[in-house]
Amino acid sequence: MAEGILRQHVERAGVRIVVDSAGTSGYHAGEPPDFRAVRTLQKKGIDISGLSARQFTAKDYDDFHYIFVMDTSNMINVLNLARNEQDKTKVHLIMNLVSPDKNMSVPDPFYGSIEGFEEVYKMLDEASQIIVSKI
Repeated sequence: MAEGILRQHVERAGVRIVVDSAGTSGYHAGEPPDFRAVRTLQKKGIDISGLSARQFTAKDYDDFHYIFVMDTSNMINVLNLARNEQDKTKVHLIMNLVSPDKNMSVPDPFYGSIEGFEEVYKMLDEASQIIVSKI
């Protein structure tokens, strides 16, 4: 969801940046997004149906200036792949953009209802607006 939301804000702002997403485990690698995520974002004019999951790798540190994670568990997993201190400085909890230093997590809506996806949309939409405003 984060990739689709941020891409929409980037496109609207007319800035040129590469936006990508990856999970910290390979459980769903190659799979499309959850149908509830697709449906939630379709209502907002965002199409993520063509995306597929991939796993974060150390090479992502070479390819991206900023790496935003959804929760502390993801942060630990991503930091464990850091090769040096410079890599570590790229990693940020996405909700710290909205609530600095609160270390809030984006809840995983997978085991809940469609309403959880709506709530996650609102959180990520707000954070994505801040990312684009800082570019």
